[in-house]
Amino acid sequence: MAQRVRDVAVAWGRDIVDQPRLLLAAKTAIAAAIAWYLAPLVPFAAAEYSYYAPLGVLVSMYPTLARSARSGALALLGVAIGIGIGVCGLLLVWADVIGVVAVALVVGAGVALGGVRALGPGRDLIAMAGLFTLLLGGARIEEFSISYLVTMAFGVVVGVAVNLLVFPPLYLQRASDRLSALRAIAVRQLRELADAAAHGAPSAEDVERGLRELGDVAAAVAGEVREADESRRANPRARGRVSVQEENDRRLRALERTTASTRELAGMLLEADDLWTARGEPLRRLLAEAIGRVADLVELPIGDAAGADRLAEAEAAVARFREGAATRYAQAPAAVDHLMAAAVYLGRIVDASRPFV
Repeated sequence: MAQRVRDVAVAWGRDIVDQPRLLLAAKTAIAAAIAWYLAPLVPFAAAEYSYYAPLGVLVSMYPTLARSARSGALALLGVAIGIGIGVCGLLLVWADVIGVVAVALVVGAGVALGGVRALGPGRDLIAMAGLFTLLLGGARIEEFSISYLVTMAFGVVVGVAVNLLVFPPLYLQRASDRLSALRAIAVRQLRELADAAAHGAPSAEDVERGLRELGDVAAAVAGEVREADESRRANPRARGRVSVQEENDRRLRALERTTASTRELAGMLLEADDLWTARGEPLRRLLAEAIGRVADLVELPIGDAAGADRLAEAEAAVARFREGAATRYAQAPAAVDHLMAAAVYLGRIVDASRPFV
């Protein structure tokens, strides 16, 4: 338990001191201060509601410019809907409906409308805006509503402007580095499978642990590549960098095929009981060599001069394993079909790597 707590604390600390996160925190702090300072000057808004301007900054500050603008717009839409619900609640109060009933109806309607997924981050603001309008609007409902919406909009504009002008985020290189890390984990998993094939049946626990790590990292990296693509939109720093994103997309597709085939290969090895008998030892050596050669190919950086040689070696090793399986199990079609699947999975990994040679 203590080790788990330490691991979580270390992970949290690492996330907090992450450079993009610290930059986002600094920009959000600057934007909130600017919005708060200038909010009393906003037309059509009462100065006493200036505190909504920093809130507008908070709902619009995201790691990418495109998401900041979209989230800010959706947040304003959510606030507008909430204000409308709050006004309806006030009308009920003025019609002599008990206040507690009006509160329940406004909150219930806001939470229900918050189920509209298309509203994105604005979903969570509907009920809050409705409740604020009902409880704080009172006799000055028109002034409150306009001030609330206009001041929030001003905060959103400030947030997006600061995000654009102060080191607009561009995550292309970070995504490329994470793809390289995913490649390294895939190579390590392949080498572990090769070692298991060479020295005996693999441990199901070890294989599952490795595959979980591979799957978790693959999912996280896919998200980072999408975020990098999003960070290019409307970003002046992205000019001339289209080729980097295109390469990241190609690498992601190749690594997704590689990780999927690695999982299938691992599953086949765990189920191939006949392979781990004395009769299967010669074939295991061929399989271990094939997996090792494929791992060597995957490990190679893009455009490396040794690419053609490693591709040929991987193809030859997979072909030797396929021929060995067909020869040894010529009289047992069911067994050879099962083992041929391993050659198919390795072939898919080779094909995924081929465009980068």
